[in-house]
Amino acid sequence: MTKRVLLLLADGFEPLEAAGFTDVLGWANIDGEEPIELVSAGLRSPLKATFGFSVIPQALVGELDLDSFDAVAVPGGFEGAGFYEDALSQRFSDIIRRFSDKQQPVASVCVASLSLGAAGVLKGRRATIYHQIGGKRRAQLEHYGAKFVDEAVVVDGMLITSTGPGTAIEVAFELLTVLTSQENSNHIRKLMRIPEPAASWRGMPQVSTI
Repeated sequence: MTKRVLLLLADGFEPLEAAGFTDVLGWANIDGEEPIELVSAGLRSPLKATFGFSVIPQALVGELDLDSFDAVAVPGGFEGAGFYEDALSQRFSDIIRRFSDKQQPVASVCVASLSLGAAGVLKGRRATIYHQIGGKRRAQLEHYGAKFVDEAVVVDGMLITSTGPGTAIEVAFELLTVLTSQENSNHIRKLMRIPEPAASWRGMPQVSTI
C-alpha cells in the first residue's frame, strides 16, 4: 500500500530543508520496499522561498483530504522571508495537531519545530531547534512546553525535530524509517551514497560552552 506524506510548506520556507524530503522520499518511491507519494501543499500559491524565488506547490491544503495521508513533514524558513506568518498560523496548527492526534509521524526541520510547539503537540516532549548564542529560539520552544535537547535530530515517539538545514536529509531518513523500516532506510541511504553521520555530529552542541 502506498504511504502518503504531506509536505507542508509555509511562505518563506527554506528550499534545502524541503529538498531533504523530496529527494529521500522520491528515491524511496522509486527504489524502496514500498511506494511513497509526497504531495507538496501550502496555504497559498505560489509560495515565496527563503532566497527570493517562487514555488508552485502541487496543491492548496484546502483541496486535500488530509485523512488520506500517513505523515506530515514541515521544512523551516526565515523570519525575514515571512516564514512565521504561515508557520505559526491557526491553520498550520490545526493541520499538525490533526496528524499528531492520530499518532501519525510529524517531522520538522530547524525552526519548524515552533510550528509543532504552536500546535500544542510538544508539551512535555523532547525536541530541538536551531539554537544560537542568546537562546531566542530555544526559549520560544521551551515556552511551548518542550524539553529542549541539544542534538542534531531528536525523535520522541512520532515527533521528529532537528537543528538546521544541514539536518534535513537525516530527518527525512528518520521519517522513512518510521513509515517503512530501518532496512529500507539503510538501502536508500546506500543508493544515494549518503554516509551515516558520526555520533559526534549528532550530539555536538550548537553553541560552544568553552
